[in-house]
Amino acid sequence: MMRQYLAIKAEYPDMLVFYRMGDFYELFYDDAKRAASLLDITLTARGKSAGNPIPMAGVPYHAVEGYLAKLVRKGESVAICEQIGDPAASKGPVERKVTRIVTPGTLTDEALLSAERDNVVAAVVPGKEKFGLAWLDLSAGRFRVAEVPGLEAVQGEIQRLRPAELIVDEDNPLAGAFDENIRVTRRPPWHFEYDSALRLLCGQFGTQDLSGFGCDGLLPGIAAAGALLQYVTDTQKAALPHLVSIGVETQDDAIIMDGPTRRNLELEQSLSGHHQHTLAGVMDRCCTAMGSRLLRRWIQRPLRDTDTLRARYQEVDALATGGHVETLQEQLKGIGDVERILARVALRSARPRDLAGLGEALARQRPHLLVQGQGMLQLGRHAAQLVHQAGLGGAARKRSTARAGSDSDPEDAGATLQGPVFGNSADESQMGGDAAQRLYRPRQPCRQLLQQQPRRLVRPPPGRQPLPGRPHLRSPGRPSGL
Repeated sequence: MMRQYLAIKAEYPDMLVFYRMGDFYELFYDDAKRAASLLDITLTARGKSAGNPIPMAGVPYHAVEGYLAKLVRKGESVAICEQIGDPAASKGPVERKVTRIVTPGTLTDEALLSAERDNVVAAVVPGKEKFGLAWLDLSAGRFRVAEVPGLEAVQGEIQRLRPAELIVDEDNPLAGAFDENIRVTRRPPWHFEYDSALRLLCGQFGTQDLSGFGCDGLLPGIAAAGALLQYVTDTQKAALPHLVSIGVETQDDAIIMDGPTRRNLELEQSLSGHHQHTLAGVMDRCCTAMGSRLLRRWIQRPLRDTDTLRARYQEVDALATGGHVETLQEQLKGIGDVERILARVALRSARPRDLAGLGEALARQRPHLLVQGQGMLQLGRHAAQLVHQAGLGGAARKRSTARAGSDSDPEDAGATLQGPVFGNSADESQMGGDAAQRLYRPRQPCRQLLQQQPRRLVRPPPGRQPLPGRPHLRSPGRPSGL
C-alpha cells in the first residue's frame, strides 16, 4: 500500500495528498506533519520505514469539505485520491487514483467559495512589447484576456483582480514582482507556447481560430490564456463544457487605477483591513450573490463608455421612479446562486441541494413567466440546458421533451429544443454573468408542426376522456398527449 501511495505522491510533490482508506483520508510522512500543524489534528504513526515510524494523520471523509476550506484559506493545494477498484475483486491494494485537485484558484464547491467575491485564477506571460494577462472564474465560466504595457500596469491589473492563484513560467523571475499574499504556481515553459495555446483554445471553443472573439494578434495574451486553460484542465480531471467563449478587455474601455490608488480609495477593503466601511460595503444592497459580485466588478473597473453608462443610469431611474424596486426585490430574495450552480452542473459536481436551489429559483419566476405566455417555454429551455450540460445525451432530451408535451396543451407546449446558443460578448451588463446568459433556441413551435401535419381523429387511451367540445387529435409521429 505504501508503495502505491509513494507512486501517487511522486506525481504531486507540491500538494497535500488525501489518500482514501475506508472512512478516512489519510496523509503520510511530511504531508501528515504539515496537515497536523495546519488543521490542528492528531499526528500518529503507521508501521515503520527504515526503522523509523511513518507519520500519519487523517480526516473523516464526511467532514472533508470543512478541512479543505481551512487548507485553501491558507494557500494549500490538495490532491484527492479515491478508491476506484473493487475491494472484493482486488488482489493486494485496491486501485486508487487522483480524481480531483483542489487549488485556491480552481474552486467550485459552495462551501469553499466566498458568495460575494469572484474566485479568479490568472496567468501572466511577458511579451516583447506588452504583457499577456488572462484570468478565469471557473465557478462562473467567465474567461477574459488582455494585454497591458509594462510591469506596473500588470501589477495594477493583478491588484484589481486579486486572483486567488497566479500562474507563471517557472523559468521566468516574474513571480517575485507581485504581492506576497498571492499564491504563485509555476508551470513548465512549454505550457506558455503560443502555437500549443492556440490549438488548445480552439479545441475548447470548437473554432478554427479566435478571430470571432477579437483575439487576433494578441500573442502573449493567447499564450497566457492557453497556459491557464491547460492548468485548469489538469486540476479538474474532466471536460469544461461551460467554457464556451473568451472576452477581450482593453485599458481604453475603463479608468486606469494603480494599486496604491485602489487601496486609498477603499473600494472593497479599507486601510484597516475591514470590508464594511468601503464603497462596495456601503453600496451593496443586492438581493443575490450574483448581483453582489457583479457590483464589485463594476466598482473595480469603472467604464468610460458614455453610452453604456447612460443606459445604466436610465435603468436605475426607471426602477426607482416606476415603483418596481420592492416587487423586484421580492422576486430576487431566496434565489440561489444560479450562476455557480450551472457551472457545477456542467462540471458534474452538482449536489442534490444545488438542483433543489435551481428548481426553487425557477419556481419563483414561473408565475411571472406564465403571465408573459412563455412560462413553459422558458422552463423547458432551462431544463434542456441542464440536461445538455450534464451530458445526458439526445435520448434524455427527447424523453424530457415528450414528457413536457404530454402533460401540456399543444397550444402552450412551447417548442422542441436543439443545441445551445451562447452569448459571446465581454459586456457584463446583465445580471448573472456568462453562465446565466445561455439559452436554448426553439427550433419550430409545436403549433406550426401540428398545422403542417395532417390531423386525424383517434380514440382516446383507456381511462382517458377527450376534453369537452374538443376532439382527441394526434399527429403522426407526435406523443399521444399532443
